[in-house]
Amino acid sequence: MILGILLALLAVDPGDIGKVNAAKSEAKKAYLAGDYKAAAVKYQYLVDSAGVTEDEVLMNLANSYFNLNDTTQALGSYQRVTQSTNNNLKSRAFQQMGVLNNREGKFEEALASLKLALKADPTNDDARFNYEMIKKKLEEEKKKQQQDQNKEDQDKKDQNKDSNEEEKKDQKDQKDSDKKKEQEQKDQEKKDQEKKDKEQQQKEQEEKEQQEKDSKELPPSVKDKLKDMNMSEEKAKMILEAMKAQEIQYLQQNKRKATKPKDKAKPDW
Repeated sequence: MILGILLALLAVDPGDIGKVNAAKSEAKKAYLAGDYKAAAVKYQYLVDSAGVTEDEVLMNLANSYFNLNDTTQALGSYQRVTQSTNNNLKSRAFQQMGVLNNREGKFEEALASLKLALKADPTNDDARFNYEMIKKKLEEEKKKQQQDQNKEDQDKKDQNKDSNEEEKKDQKDQKDSDKKKEQEQKDQEKKDQEKKDKEQQQKEQEEKEQQEKDSKELPPSVKDKLKDMNMSEEKAKMILEAMKAQEIQYLQQNKRKATKPKDKAKPDW
């Protein structure tokens, strides 16, 4: 095994080793200075071009993308670190993946990553804290979704209830309207019948008056005699009325005489 390592070292160009070490130094310097963009470029060169697979390089590369808010690149880089045999580093990689998934609102994925972080290192308190926090958030989210669903269902019930009540109200209004129209029709028929009865009574009264008037007319034979006497019907009627008046007056006077008490001092004869 030692021989193999020696042969590998002999096969590496010392110039390449120096170049790789220089890139590592520059990348770490940029990383510690907070220049994550430059650090990401240099660490990416070490991984892709120089074939470096050291845990520190892979972790710093992932953290650089994390601080640049490049979620896609960060997740891919942390995924490489999860293959490490260092359980502490492996746990931190899963933890960071959980944080990124939480940022994206992927709570189920976040909890799964944090579970793996705790499995790799049960003493990772940060991973445990994040797990409990996201679990509570997920429960609240599910509770809110259930409340929203219940509210939506209740709104639908209320809407259907309002619709049914509105339909019942429309039906009642229609019945009331029909009933009102029916009553108006009956009232109009009653008025029409009263008007018809009144007209009939008036007609009968007029016919009666006409008959009485006709009965007062002089007979044809009398009219002929008046014609021979050269007397008009109007004058003859006036004479008859005067005669009737005298006859009535005469009857009234005789009635008063008949009811006058007799004088007892005088003889019956």
